[in-house]
Amino acid sequence: MNREDLFSTRDIRRVQKPWGYELIFAKTDRYVGKILHVNKGESLSLQYHEMKDETLYVVTGELLLTIESDGDRRELPLRQGEAFHIPPRLIHRMLAIVDTDVAEVSTPELEDVVRLEDRYGRAGTKEP
Repeated sequence: MNREDLFSTRDIRRVQKPWGYELIFAKTDRYVGKILHVNKGESLSLQYHEMKDETLYVVTGELLLTIESDGDRRELPLRQGEAFHIPPRLIHRMLAIVDTDVAEVSTPELEDVVRLEDRYGRAGTKEP
């Protein structure tokens, strides 16, 4: 890394989603950092990842996190200041109770998503 890189700011990429948007503020070959903004009443896909390992931290707002393992489906409320680890293959979905911002840190496999259900017609795809 050269000296100029050390003192430069990073580009932040905004990706529009049907449920809100995500801001990717860090992406390396080892990790990714993003902020997910989920609009009130909207939800992400019911999904899992083959390899991606992620942890969620609710920065503001409140969401209902659905998780499913071995046919056991549960809904957990996550509020501001709470975190949850999602290992590979854990089925999950987030539903925003109010406008919610979630910090997500993960391994870098951004395209590793298997959508099982999606209210926006993206089930079975890797579309943003």
